[in-house]
Amino acid sequence: MTEGTASHLPPTAPSASAWPPVARPGEPGAHLVAPPPAPPTACGQESAEAEPAVPVAVDGIDLMPDAEASEGSEVLGQLKDLIARFVILPSEEALDAATLWVAATHLQGSWQHAPRLAVVGPAKRCGKSRLLDVLTETVHQPVLTVNSTPAAVFRSITEVPPTLLVDEADTIFGSPKMAEKNEEMRGLLNAGHQRDRYVLRVVGNDHTPRKFHTFAMAAIAGIGDLPDTIMDRSIVIRMRRRADGEKVAPYRTKRDSPALHEVRDRIARWSAPLADRALHLEPAMPVEDRAADTWEPLVIIADLAGGPWPRLARQACRRMVAAEVQTEEDNPGGARILADIRRIFHAAGEPGSIATDQLLFTLNGDPEAPWAESGRGGLSPRGLGAMLREFGISSGNVRMPDGTQRKGYLRHKFLDAWRRYCPAVHPVAATGPGSRG
Repeated sequence: MTEGTASHLPPTAPSASAWPPVARPGEPGAHLVAPPPAPPTACGQESAEAEPAVPVAVDGIDLMPDAEASEGSEVLGQLKDLIARFVILPSEEALDAATLWVAATHLQGSWQHAPRLAVVGPAKRCGKSRLLDVLTETVHQPVLTVNSTPAAVFRSITEVPPTLLVDEADTIFGSPKMAEKNEEMRGLLNAGHQRDRYVLRVVGNDHTPRKFHTFAMAAIAGIGDLPDTIMDRSIVIRMRRRADGEKVAPYRTKRDSPALHEVRDRIARWSAPLADRALHLEPAMPVEDRAADTWEPLVIIADLAGGPWPRLARQACRRMVAAEVQTEEDNPGGARILADIRRIFHAAGEPGSIATDQLLFTLNGDPEAPWAESGRGGLSPRGLGAMLREFGISSGNVRMPDGTQRKGYLRHKFLDAWRRYCPAVHPVAATGPGSRG
Protein backbone atom coordinates (compact mmCIF):
# COMPACT_ATOMS: atom_id res chain seq x y z
CA MET A 1 0.00 0.00 0.00
CA THR A 2 1.54 3.26 -1.05
CA GLU A 3 0.93 6.64 0.41
CA GLY A 4 -1.29 7.42 -2.52
CA THR A 5 -3.57 4.46 -1.82
CA ALA A 6 -3.46 4.58 1.98
CA SER A 7 -6.76 5.14 3.75
CA HIS A 8 -6.84 8.28 5.87
CA LEU A 9 -9.06 7.54 8.83
CA PRO A 10 -10.31 10.06 11.39
CA PRO A 11 -8.49 9.92 14.73
CA THR A 12 -10.19 8.77 17.88
CA ALA A 13 -9.37 9.36 21.50
CA PRO A 14 -6.06 7.95 22.76
CA SER A 15 -6.25 4.43 24.12
CA ALA A 16 -4.14 2.41 26.52
CA SER A 17 -3.66 -0.19 23.76
CA ALA A 18 -1.97 2.28 21.40
CA TRP A 19 1.63 1.64 20.48
CA PRO A 20 4.19 4.00 22.09
CA PRO A 21 4.73 7.38 20.42
CA VAL A 22 6.05 7.50 16.89
CA ALA A 23 9.06 9.72 16.28
CA ARG A 24 7.99 12.51 13.92
CA PRO A 25 10.03 15.38 12.52
CA GLY A 26 9.52 18.26 14.94
CA GLU A 27 6.79 16.40 16.88
CA PRO A 28 8.42 13.88 19.21
CA GLY A 29 5.90 11.80 21.11
CA ALA A 30 2.79 12.65 19.10
CA HIS A 31 0.37 9.75 18.74
CA LEU A 32 -3.28 8.93 18.16
CA VAL A 33 -5.35 5.79 17.76
CA ALA A 34 -7.46 4.94 14.73
CA PRO A 35 -9.30 1.88 13.43
CA PRO A 36 -7.03 -0.62 11.67
CA PRO A 37 -6.39 0.08 7.97
CA ALA A 38 -7.84 -2.05 5.20
CA PRO A 39 -5.66 -5.11 4.48
CA PRO A 40 -3.10 -4.44 1.73
CA THR A 41 -2.97 -6.28 -1.55
CA ALA A 42 -0.17 -8.76 -2.10
CA CYS A 43 2.99 -7.02 -3.28
CA GLY A 44 1.06 -4.54 -5.38
CA GLN A 45 0.01 -7.34 -7.75
CA GLU A 46 -3.27 -9.24 -8.11
CA SER A 47 -2.60 -12.99 -8.37
CA ALA A 48 -4.77 -15.35 -10.34
CA GLU A 49 -5.99 -17.06 -7.18
CA ALA A 50 -5.56 -15.00 -4.03
CA GLU A 51 -4.69 -17.05 -0.98
CA PRO A 52 -7.16 -16.84 1.89
CA ALA A 53 -6.25 -14.17 4.40
CA VAL A 54 -4.61 -15.42 7.56
CA PRO A 55 -6.12 -13.78 10.66
CA VAL A 56 -3.62 -11.51 12.41
CA ALA A 57 -4.06 -10.41 16.00
CA VAL A 58 -4.63 -6.67 16.12
CA ASP A 59 -2.50 -4.72 18.56
CA GLY A 60 -1.29 -1.16 19.05
CA ILE A 61 0.86 -1.25 15.91
CA ASP A 62 -2.09 -2.14 13.68
CA LEU A 63 -4.12 0.67 15.28
CA MET A 64 -1.55 3.34 14.50
CA PRO A 65 -3.06 6.08 12.33
CA ASP A 66 -1.29 7.72 9.44
CA ALA A 67 1.12 10.43 10.57
CA GLU A 68 1.45 13.79 8.90
CA ALA A 69 2.98 13.02 5.51
CA SER A 70 6.19 14.64 4.32
CA GLU A 71 7.73 14.62 0.86
CA GLY A 72 9.44 11.41 1.92
CA SER A 73 6.12 9.58 2.19
CA GLU A 74 5.37 10.35 -1.44
CA VAL A 75 8.80 9.38 -2.74
CA LEU A 76 8.80 6.13 -0.74
CA GLY A 77 5.45 5.29 -2.30
CA GLN A 78 6.88 6.00 -5.73
CA LEU A 79 9.88 3.76 -5.07
CA LYS A 80 7.64 0.99 -3.74
CA ASP A 81 5.54 1.07 -6.91
CA LEU A 82 8.66 0.86 -9.09
CA ILE A 83 10.06 -2.12 -7.17
CA ALA A 84 6.70 -3.91 -7.44
CA ARG A 85 6.65 -3.21 -11.17
CA PHE A 86 9.77 -5.29 -11.79
CA VAL A 87 9.84 -7.81 -8.92
CA ILE A 88 7.19 -9.74 -7.00
CA LEU A 89 8.27 -9.97 -3.40
CA PRO A 90 6.94 -12.70 -1.10
CA SER A 91 4.76 -10.37 0.98
CA GLU A 92 3.61 -6.79 1.31
CA GLU A 93 5.82 -6.49 4.39
CA ALA A 94 8.87 -7.60 2.39
CA LEU A 95 8.09 -4.95 -0.23
CA ASP A 96 7.82 -2.27 2.47
CA ALA A 97 11.09 -3.46 4.05
CA ALA A 98 12.97 -3.38 0.74
CA THR A 99 11.67 0.13 0.06
CA LEU A 100 12.71 1.43 3.48
CA TRP A 101 16.07 -0.33 3.26
CA VAL A 102 16.89 1.47 0.01
CA ALA A 103 16.01 4.83 1.57
CA ALA A 104 18.11 4.02 4.65
CA THR A 105 21.24 3.61 2.49
CA HIS A 106 21.10 7.35 1.81
CA LEU A 107 21.55 8.19 5.52
CA GLN A 108 24.25 5.71 6.51
CA GLY A 109 26.19 8.44 8.28
CA SER A 110 23.40 8.60 10.88
CA TRP A 111 23.24 4.91 11.76
CA GLN A 112 24.99 2.94 14.45
CA HIS A 113 24.17 -0.33 12.68
CA ALA A 114 24.22 -1.09 8.95
CA PRO A 115 21.43 -3.62 8.30
CA ARG A 116 22.12 -6.34 5.77
CA LEU A 117 19.38 -7.27 3.30
CA ALA A 118 19.52 -11.05 2.80
CA VAL A 119 17.75 -11.87 -0.47
CA VAL A 120 17.59 -15.65 -0.46
CA GLY A 121 15.59 -18.30 -2.27
CA PRO A 122 15.47 -22.09 -2.53
CA ALA A 123 16.30 -22.27 -6.24
CA LYS A 124 17.16 -20.33 -9.39
CA ARG A 125 14.69 -17.96 -11.08
CA CYS A 126 13.15 -16.61 -7.88
CA GLY A 127 13.82 -12.95 -8.73
CA LYS A 128 16.87 -12.46 -6.49
CA SER A 129 19.14 -10.96 -9.14
CA ARG A 130 16.30 -8.86 -10.57
CA LEU A 131 15.72 -7.30 -7.15
CA LEU A 132 19.44 -6.61 -6.91
CA ASP A 133 19.27 -4.92 -10.34
CA VAL A 134 16.61 -2.53 -9.04
CA LEU A 135 18.49 -1.91 -5.80
CA THR A 136 21.66 -1.10 -7.73
CA GLU A 137 19.91 1.79 -9.48
CA THR A 138 18.31 3.23 -6.32
CA VAL A 139 20.69 2.83 -3.36
CA HIS A 140 23.36 5.30 -2.32
CA GLN A 141 26.68 4.80 -4.14
CA PRO A 142 26.33 1.12 -5.14
CA VAL A 143 29.37 -1.17 -5.21
CA LEU A 144 28.37 -4.39 -7.00
CA THR A 145 30.54 -7.37 -6.09
CA VAL A 146 30.48 -10.82 -7.69
CA ASN A 147 33.34 -13.10 -6.58
CA SER A 148 35.29 -10.06 -5.37
CA THR A 149 38.11 -10.61 -2.88
CA PRO A 150 37.68 -9.34 0.69
CA ALA A 151 40.70 -7.08 0.18
CA ALA A 152 39.03 -5.41 -2.81
CA VAL A 153 35.77 -5.01 -0.90
CA PHE A 154 37.14 -3.40 2.24
CA ARG A 155 39.35 -1.12 0.17
CA SER A 156 36.13 0.08 -1.51
CA ILE A 157 34.64 1.16 1.84
CA THR A 158 35.48 4.69 2.91
CA GLU A 159 34.53 6.91 5.84
CA VAL A 160 31.47 7.85 3.75
CA PRO A 161 30.21 4.30 3.24
CA PRO A 162 28.94 3.00 -0.09
CA THR A 163 26.26 0.30 -0.41
CA LEU A 164 27.60 -3.20 -1.07
CA LEU A 165 25.60 -5.45 -3.40
CA VAL A 166 26.78 -9.07 -3.33
CA ASP A 167 25.20 -11.36 -5.92
CA GLU A 168 25.57 -15.14 -6.22
CA ALA A 169 26.49 -15.45 -2.54
CA ASP A 170 25.98 -19.22 -2.84
CA THR A 171 29.27 -19.32 -4.77
CA ILE A 172 30.91 -17.85 -1.65
CA PHE A 173 29.08 -19.61 1.19
CA GLY A 174 27.20 -22.43 -0.58
CA SER A 175 29.11 -25.34 0.96
CA PRO A 176 31.22 -25.83 4.10
CA LYS A 177 34.35 -25.94 1.95
CA MET A 178 33.41 -22.68 0.19
CA ALA A 179 32.47 -21.02 3.47
CA GLU A 180 35.79 -22.01 5.04
CA LYS A 181 37.67 -20.63 2.04
CA ASN A 182 35.73 -17.35 2.29
CA GLU A 183 35.82 -16.95 6.06
CA GLU A 184 37.44 -13.52 5.66
CA MET A 185 34.46 -12.28 3.62
CA ARG A 186 32.04 -13.52 6.26
CA GLY A 187 34.07 -11.74 8.93
CA LEU A 188 34.01 -8.55 6.89
CA LEU A 189 30.23 -8.67 6.46
CA ASN A 190 29.78 -9.38 10.18
CA ALA A 191 32.09 -6.58 11.31
CA GLY A 192 30.54 -4.04 8.95
CA HIS A 193 27.16 -4.36 10.67
CA GLN A 194 28.33 -2.02 13.45
CA ARG A 195 30.10 1.31 13.24
CA ASP A 196 33.80 1.59 14.15
CA ARG A 197 34.69 -2.06 13.56
CA TYR A 198 37.87 -2.01 11.47
CA VAL A 199 40.13 -4.57 9.84
CA LEU A 200 43.85 -4.12 10.37
CA ARG A 201 46.22 -4.86 7.47
CA VAL A 202 49.86 -4.06 6.72
CA VAL A 203 50.54 -2.02 3.58
CA GLY A 204 53.60 -0.87 1.66
CA ASN A 205 57.14 -2.18 1.56
CA ASP A 206 57.66 -1.33 5.22
CA HIS A 207 54.47 -3.24 6.21
CA THR A 208 52.89 -0.31 8.02
CA PRO A 209 49.72 -1.32 9.91
CA ARG A 210 46.62 0.44 8.58
CA LYS A 211 42.98 0.37 9.65
CA PHE A 212 40.36 -0.17 6.94
CA HIS A 213 36.68 0.71 7.31
CA THR A 214 34.10 -2.07 7.22
CA PHE A 215 30.88 -0.19 8.07
CA ALA A 216 28.52 -0.22 5.09
CA MET A 217 25.00 -1.43 4.36
CA ALA A 218 24.95 -4.53 2.17
CA ALA A 219 22.41 -6.50 0.14
CA ILE A 220 23.43 -10.14 -0.31
CA ALA A 221 21.60 -12.42 -2.75
CA GLY A 222 22.00 -16.16 -3.23
CA ILE A 223 20.45 -19.61 -3.31
CA GLY A 224 19.92 -21.01 0.17
CA ASP A 225 20.51 -19.38 3.52
CA LEU A 226 23.61 -17.34 4.24
CA PRO A 227 25.83 -18.17 7.26
CA ASP A 228 23.93 -17.81 10.54
CA THR A 229 25.99 -14.86 11.71
CA ILE A 230 25.06 -12.89 8.58
CA MET A 231 21.39 -13.92 8.68
CA ASP A 232 21.24 -12.74 12.29
CA ARG A 233 22.31 -9.26 11.14
CA SER A 234 19.92 -9.16 8.19
CA ILE A 235 16.45 -8.20 7.14
CA VAL A 236 15.60 -11.47 5.42
CA ILE A 237 13.56 -11.59 2.22
CA ARG A 238 12.79 -15.15 1.14
CA MET A 239 12.06 -14.97 -2.58
CA ARG A 240 9.88 -17.43 -4.51
CA ARG A 241 9.23 -18.20 -8.13
CA ARG A 242 6.31 -16.40 -9.71
CA ALA A 243 3.09 -18.36 -9.86
CA ASP A 244 0.75 -18.48 -12.86
CA GLY A 245 -0.99 -15.14 -13.12
CA GLU A 246 1.76 -13.16 -11.38
CA LYS A 247 3.16 -10.70 -13.90
CA VAL A 248 6.06 -8.26 -13.79
CA ALA A 249 7.44 -5.86 -16.35
CA PRO A 250 10.69 -6.88 -18.03
CA TYR A 251 13.62 -4.80 -16.80
CA ARG A 252 15.80 -3.03 -19.37
CA THR A 253 18.66 -0.96 -18.00
CA LYS A 254 18.79 1.75 -20.68
CA ARG A 255 15.03 2.16 -20.74
CA ASP A 256 14.13 1.79 -17.07
CA SER A 257 17.11 3.08 -15.09
CA PRO A 258 16.30 6.80 -15.67
CA ALA A 259 13.03 6.47 -13.71
CA LEU A 260 14.84 4.64 -10.92
CA HIS A 261 17.59 7.25 -10.87
CA GLU A 262 15.01 10.00 -10.58
CA VAL A 263 13.54 8.37 -7.47
CA ARG A 264 17.03 7.74 -6.08
CA ASP A 265 17.91 11.42 -6.48
CA ARG A 266 14.62 12.51 -4.87
CA ILE A 267 15.33 10.29 -1.85
CA ALA A 268 18.84 11.73 -1.58
CA ARG A 269 17.55 15.33 -1.71
CA TRP A 270 14.79 14.67 0.81
CA SER A 271 16.94 12.75 3.29
CA ALA A 272 20.15 14.81 3.25
CA PRO A 273 18.84 17.66 5.47
CA LEU A 274 17.45 15.10 7.94
CA ALA A 275 20.80 13.45 8.79
CA ASP A 276 21.21 15.12 12.17
CA ARG A 277 17.57 14.52 13.12
CA ALA A 278 17.86 10.86 12.14
CA LEU A 279 20.99 10.56 14.29
CA HIS A 280 19.12 11.62 17.43
CA LEU A 281 15.82 9.76 16.98
CA GLU A 282 15.19 6.74 19.21
CA PRO A 283 11.95 5.18 17.96
CA ALA A 284 9.88 2.68 19.89
CA MET A 285 10.66 -0.75 18.44
CA PRO A 286 8.40 -3.84 18.35
CA VAL A 287 11.42 -6.19 18.70
CA GLU A 288 14.49 -6.34 20.90
CA ASP A 289 18.24 -6.94 20.91
CA ARG A 290 20.03 -7.39 17.55
CA ALA A 291 16.77 -7.43 15.61
CA ALA A 292 15.99 -3.96 16.99
CA ASP A 293 19.48 -2.72 16.06
CA THR A 294 19.06 -4.05 12.52
CA TRP A 295 15.56 -2.65 11.94
CA GLU A 296 16.01 0.71 13.66
CA PRO A 297 17.30 2.61 10.57
CA LEU A 298 14.22 1.49 8.59
CA VAL A 299 11.84 2.54 11.34
CA ILE A 300 13.54 5.94 11.66
CA ILE A 301 13.23 6.50 7.90
CA ALA A 302 9.53 5.61 8.16
CA ASP A 303 8.97 8.02 11.06
CA LEU A 304 10.70 10.82 9.17
CA ALA A 305 8.57 10.15 6.09
CA GLY A 306 5.24 10.01 7.95
CA GLY A 307 2.00 9.06 6.22
CA PRO A 308 1.33 5.30 6.59
CA TRP A 309 5.04 4.43 6.82
CA PRO A 310 5.48 4.42 10.64
CA ARG A 311 2.80 1.76 10.89
CA LEU A 312 3.96 -0.19 7.82
CA ALA A 313 7.57 -0.28 9.06
CA ARG A 314 6.65 -1.64 12.47
CA GLN A 315 4.26 -4.20 11.01
CA ALA A 316 6.96 -5.41 8.62
CA CYS A 317 9.52 -5.53 11.44
CA ARG A 318 7.34 -7.48 13.83
CA ARG A 319 6.01 -9.97 11.27
CA MET A 320 9.24 -10.60 9.40
CA VAL A 321 11.28 -11.08 12.59
CA ALA A 322 8.61 -13.48 13.91
CA ALA A 323 8.73 -15.40 10.62
CA GLU A 324 12.50 -15.81 10.91
CA VAL A 325 12.19 -16.99 14.50
CA GLN A 326 9.75 -19.66 13.31
CA THR A 327 12.08 -20.61 10.44
CA GLU A 328 14.94 -20.98 12.90
CA GLU A 329 12.82 -23.26 15.09
CA ASP A 330 11.96 -25.41 12.06
CA ASN A 331 15.58 -25.56 10.93
CA PRO A 332 17.55 -28.72 11.77
CA GLY A 333 20.25 -26.65 13.46
CA GLY A 334 20.19 -23.92 16.01
CA ALA A 335 17.75 -23.92 18.91
CA ARG A 336 15.48 -26.58 17.36
CA ILE A 337 17.64 -29.42 18.72
CA LEU A 338 17.56 -27.92 22.22
CA ALA A 339 13.76 -27.56 22.13
CA ASP A 340 13.25 -31.16 20.98
CA ILE A 341 15.59 -32.53 23.66
CA ARG A 342 13.79 -30.43 26.25
CA ARG A 343 10.51 -32.12 25.24
CA ILE A 344 12.13 -35.56 25.52
CA PHE A 345 13.40 -34.93 29.04
CA HIS A 346 9.99 -33.57 30.06
CA ALA A 347 8.11 -36.54 28.58
CA ALA A 348 10.49 -38.93 30.38
CA GLY A 349 9.72 -37.35 33.76
CA GLU A 350 12.83 -35.13 34.01
CA PRO A 351 15.46 -37.84 34.64
CA GLY A 352 18.94 -36.75 35.63
CA SER A 353 20.39 -38.22 32.45
CA ILE A 354 19.43 -39.89 29.16
CA ALA A 355 21.52 -42.33 27.14
CA THR A 356 22.66 -41.10 23.72
CA ASP A 357 21.07 -44.01 21.86
CA GLN A 358 17.74 -43.43 23.62
CA LEU A 359 17.88 -39.72 22.74
CA LEU A 360 18.64 -40.47 19.08
CA PHE A 361 15.94 -43.15 18.87
CA THR A 362 13.34 -40.59 19.98
CA LEU A 363 14.68 -37.75 17.81
CA ASN A 364 14.89 -39.86 14.66
CA GLY A 365 11.50 -41.40 15.32
CA ASP A 366 9.62 -38.10 15.33
CA PRO A 367 7.91 -37.95 11.89
CA GLU A 368 7.46 -34.17 12.10
CA ALA A 369 11.09 -33.45 13.01
CA PRO A 370 13.95 -33.12 10.49
CA TRP A 371 16.41 -35.41 12.28
CA ALA A 372 15.64 -38.66 10.44
CA GLU A 373 16.73 -36.94 7.22
CA SER A 374 20.06 -35.74 8.63
CA GLY A 375 21.90 -38.69 7.08
CA ARG A 376 21.41 -42.16 5.65
CA GLY A 377 20.63 -43.53 9.11
CA GLY A 378 19.24 -40.32 10.58
CA LEU A 379 20.99 -38.11 13.10
CA SER A 380 24.14 -39.85 14.37
CA PRO A 381 25.87 -39.59 17.77
CA ARG A 382 28.64 -37.59 16.13
CA GLY A 383 26.18 -35.21 14.45
CA LEU A 384 24.26 -34.70 17.69
CA GLY A 385 27.47 -34.05 19.57
CA ALA A 386 28.61 -31.46 17.00
CA MET A 387 25.35 -29.51 17.29
CA LEU A 388 25.31 -29.54 21.07
CA ARG A 389 28.96 -28.49 21.36
CA GLU A 390 27.88 -25.15 19.87
CA PHE A 391 26.02 -24.62 23.16
CA GLY A 392 28.78 -25.93 25.43
CA ILE A 393 27.08 -29.30 25.98
CA SER A 394 28.99 -32.56 25.69
CA SER A 395 28.26 -36.23 26.31
CA GLY A 396 29.91 -38.49 28.85
CA ASN A 397 29.47 -41.65 30.88
CA VAL A 398 26.12 -41.56 32.68
CA ARG A 399 24.66 -44.03 35.18
CA MET A 400 21.35 -45.55 34.17
CA PRO A 401 18.52 -46.55 36.57
CA ASP A 402 19.60 -50.21 36.36
CA GLY A 403 23.06 -49.27 37.63
CA THR A 404 24.87 -49.67 34.28
CA GLN A 405 26.98 -46.98 32.66
CA ARG A 406 26.41 -45.77 29.10
CA LYS A 407 27.27 -42.80 26.93
CA GLY A 408 24.71 -40.08 27.39
CA TYR A 409 23.85 -36.55 28.45
CA LEU A 410 23.24 -35.09 31.91
CA ARG A 411 20.11 -32.97 32.27
CA HIS A 412 21.77 -30.20 34.28
CA LYS A 413 24.16 -29.46 31.40
CA PHE A 414 21.19 -28.33 29.28
CA LEU A 415 19.60 -26.00 31.84
CA ASP A 416 21.39 -22.78 30.89
CA ALA A 417 20.94 -23.36 27.14
CA TRP A 418 17.24 -24.18 27.60
CA ARG A 419 16.66 -20.95 29.50
CA ARG A 420 18.48 -18.92 26.87
CA TYR A 421 17.37 -20.47 23.58
CA CYS A 422 13.98 -22.13 24.15
CA PRO A 423 12.59 -20.59 27.36
CA ALA A 424 8.95 -21.18 26.37
CA VAL A 425 9.32 -24.97 25.96
CA HIS A 426 8.43 -26.49 29.37
CA PRO A 427 10.10 -23.58 31.21
CA VAL A 428 12.90 -24.42 33.61
CA ALA A 429 12.89 -22.48 36.88
CA ALA A 430 15.80 -20.16 37.42
CA THR A 431 18.21 -21.40 40.06
CA GLY A 432 21.18 -20.03 41.90
CA PRO A 433 24.86 -20.49 40.97
CA GLY A 434 25.99 -24.08 41.13
CA SER A 435 22.45 -25.45 41.28
CA ARG A 436 21.45 -28.24 38.92
CA GLY A 437 17.81 -27.23 38.57
